[in-house]
Amino acid sequence: MAGAIIERDFELGVLAAAVRGLRADSAAGGTIVLVTGEAGIGKTSLVRAFQEAHRDGLRVLVGACDDLMAPCGLGPLREAACGTGGPLERALGGARPREEVFAAAAAEFGGPDPAVLIVEDVHWADDGTLDVLRYLARRLVDLRVVIVLTFRNEAVGAGHPLQEFLGELAGVAVRRVPLRPLTPAAVEALAEGTGRDSAAVHELTGGNPFYVTEALAVPPEVIPETVSDAVLARLRRLGDACRSALERLSVVPTYVGFALAEGLLGGRLDVLAEAEEQGILLVRDEGLAFRHELARRAIAQSVPALRRRELNRAVVAVLREQENPDLDRLVHHAVEADDVAVILAFAPEAGRRAARAGSRRQAIAHYEAALRHAGELSLRERAALVDDYAWELYNTHRYPEAVLAASEAVTLYEGPGDPVLLGEALVRLSRHIFMTGRTEEAEAAVVRAVRVLEDADSPSALAQAHANHGAFLALTERAEEAIHLLRQTMKEATNAGRTDVVALSANYLGMAATEVYGPDGGLRLLRGSLALAKGGGHHEHTARAYTNLGELLYRFGRYDELDASLKEGLAFVDDHGFWSHAYNLEAHRCLLHMRRGDWNTAREGLRRLIEDAGDPGMLYLYSVPPYARLLARCGDEQAGPLLGEAWARARRHRSLLGLAYAGIAYVEWAWLAGAPEVADQVRDVLLPRTERQGAAPLRAELVRYLARIDPGETGFPGCPEPYASGLRGDWQSAAAAWRRIGDPYETALELAEADQPGPVLEALDILRGLGATAAAGKVRARLRALGVSRLPRGPAVTTRTHPAGLTERQADVLRLLAQNLTNAEIADRLVVSVRTVDHHVSAILGKLGVRSRREAAALHGAHAETP
Repeated sequence: MAGAIIERDFELGVLAAAVRGLRADSAAGGTIVLVTGEAGIGKTSLVRAFQEAHRDGLRVLVGACDDLMAPCGLGPLREAACGTGGPLERALGGARPREEVFAAAAAEFGGPDPAVLIVEDVHWADDGTLDVLRYLARRLVDLRVVIVLTFRNEAVGAGHPLQEFLGELAGVAVRRVPLRPLTPAAVEALAEGTGRDSAAVHELTGGNPFYVTEALAVPPEVIPETVSDAVLARLRRLGDACRSALERLSVVPTYVGFALAEGLLGGRLDVLAEAEEQGILLVRDEGLAFRHELARRAIAQSVPALRRRELNRAVVAVLREQENPDLDRLVHHAVEADDVAVILAFAPEAGRRAARAGSRRQAIAHYEAALRHAGELSLRERAALVDDYAWELYNTHRYPEAVLAASEAVTLYEGPGDPVLLGEALVRLSRHIFMTGRTEEAEAAVVRAVRVLEDADSPSALAQAHANHGAFLALTERAEEAIHLLRQTMKEATNAGRTDVVALSANYLGMAATEVYGPDGGLRLLRGSLALAKGGGHHEHTARAYTNLGELLYRFGRYDELDASLKEGLAFVDDHGFWSHAYNLEAHRCLLHMRRGDWNTAREGLRRLIEDAGDPGMLYLYSVPPYARLLARCGDEQAGPLLGEAWARARRHRSLLGLAYAGIAYVEWAWLAGAPEVADQVRDVLLPRTERQGAAPLRAELVRYLARIDPGETGFPGCPEPYASGLRGDWQSAAAAWRRIGDPYETALELAEADQPGPVLEALDILRGLGATAAAGKVRARLRALGVSRLPRGPAVTTRTHPAGLTERQADVLRLLAQNLTNAEIADRLVVSVRTVDHHVSAILGKLGVRSRREAAALHGAHAETP
């Protein structure tokens, strides 16, 4: 109706401007427009009006997300691409690999002609759809598309998958279009001629457009207190046959396809004419839809529960008669109808399809629907279902639940007496247990898997078990055993045609070879493993290769390659829904930020990982120690208890990397806090574990911090730089090397070893810029020992409360930067090195959230002008 888009000219203008920008500039990249607001605020009306205004040759693809128990994987994209004949429709037409869908989506919008993709109600989107949107967002600068996403603000709370997606749009061209309630004037215009008091209607509805139109559609003497009241008041004005038909349709979310509608109504769609004339029901190309989801729900909820159950059974019956029924809809209605036979017949396959599409939450929902009635399945069917469920729990970072489910699968597989199925289930169980941090139990499971499969006639399954056993040996410092077993396993896997197992074996062979022989050969193996897994479409092994490669690149200081690998790896795991591997890669991205002096970004990223992940299992040791280490550097008292707990967990888990991350952080805290007894505890455990060539960087960092507590600590044969220089007292070489690497904190700590005030004063300046108050206190003591009587003051109150969190010196640098001075000129003014100014400028850009000196200067000017 005409009133549906009243007071929306500005919002329509934003959408139109995004399209004009593409049409005006043939080289312009795409834009994402977020249309937000509460239910009934007019999001759909806005995008429909936008479509009507752009029927002049502009290609517009529209799809909507369903409010199903488990939304159809890639459903809105299938709907949007239907009938286009383009690459996206072709890729979605069959069970194509996810990479082909991603590539097809980019190809669909990569041509010269502008296009619009509208996805409505994206708060209900399945994981696969979000992955495709995420893929497009990362490539938006090269695409010719305006992506319009509508969603309800109130539906997107903390932890919602869409919240994570929105958080990843930094740096992407995004325009936000929040829809606000109608003003009293707009309601007055809509109420004209209805005999209603427009002020009373506005007060009753809060200006919500849908509620307003529903309230105005009922007689003046009816005063609906809620949206449901208003909808049902309109419904009562229809004939009995029409009302009954609407009730039948109301149990179907989003829209009802014509075939389904005819089946439910016995071919009598004509009884709905009255509802269409009254604006309650809309006729679209894809079928019938209520004017708003709120109206559908109001009608469905007014139907008695037993009748709703029967109405859903009727939907199930019609869907089952279709040649290729929509499994997601079929299972949804079977659950609503409590039709156990249909749930068990179709939910497991629906879950597996969802998993293949990367819609992991939806796969879990289907599996859980079936598991509620799993007692009616055979032992083998139930075991397969629980095993699949466990794998999706693992992929979604729910490790303890994955262990429980996988343990049940193992117990169930023991019944049928199939050693291959039992052995494969034990291999998966071992992985899940390992991720919880229970290393000994995990290894026991994989050793049992090997024993079981040695008596089975399955070289393929045995190779897989050997590969996983070899992985345990590599991760628990039995490198020589791992190398021997994994080399043999690669031959077994090659003979069995298992390229996935070859890739996995090469992955952990690289880890083990690194420990014994150093990084070069090991890294080559890992890069080869990654290429093989990726080329073969072995997605989980690809994700695992990215994580292990990232760990070694960070350990050996290959920071530029690490940066590129993390970007590529995070894009891959995001696209494929491997949330647990994403945690690992994100943690290492934060470690890289920390190494490069961008502490705010590192701390915020680690905090999000810790707070959002629930129980991260053994990955706790990848996030909490560096987070607590940053807290320790900044003088936060939480650091000590956090590191004490992390060290205890690391000792239980036994992995070298976990021990190193927790132990070295704990030693640094011991130095800063004056607790040498803690350092002694770590030294006794960790030093003997870092004697291999591949652990030299870990040992060197540990010994360098131990030497700050006990100057008697010295270097060792093969000690890498810059640690070796620092340990032999050559602070100039060590500081210069850390400058080249780009780590301001380590640079400052080496400068502080100088026996003259100049470099030590520079160290203090760097530490103050970083906010490293704990080390800065030690450097002040060092300056006093050198005879410096007047020390630079700490940050003043006004600086500590700077709106962007800048330190006093950073605020000084920003003021000079705003005067268009170069870094060299700023260094001259402040009597510091140019490199120190470089560090300050980098920190300022990070804290202000800008990308250039010009943007920082403009932001400073805006703040300065604010009264």
